[in-house]
Amino acid sequence: DTRDLLLDCCNEFIHLIASESNEICEKEAKKTIAAEHVLTALKELGFEKYVAEVKEAYSEHRQQQTKDRGRKGNKLKQLGMSEEELLREQELLFAQARMRFQNQTTQDQTNGSALSGTQ
Repeated sequence: DTRDLLLDCCNEFIHLIASESNEICEKEAKKTIAAEHVLTALKELGFEKYVAEVKEAYSEHRQQQTKDRGRKGNKLKQLGMSEEELLREQELLFAQARMRFQNQTTQDQTNGSALSGTQ
């Protein structure tokens, strides 16, 4: 019961912060809630003591995103092909898939005609 109560409190807290952030976002005529909206919501709701921790967590998140983007770029380099070569390979694979699809469709139509002629 205690665990459920704690989870309900956490959910309510998150909902409260999200709702307030959304209102702040709408007042600024924005469509997406940004970190600044959440920080303002925390302050307006009397949770100033969490602002520093949230800012730190957000900063760490941004650093991790930057690292992840760098890894994606390295992945392309590890393939040993230029972007142009990769695009050509992709187009070739698409063309092969279209041919297989067209051949299968033609076969299905031929088989359908043969079956309808025997009935």
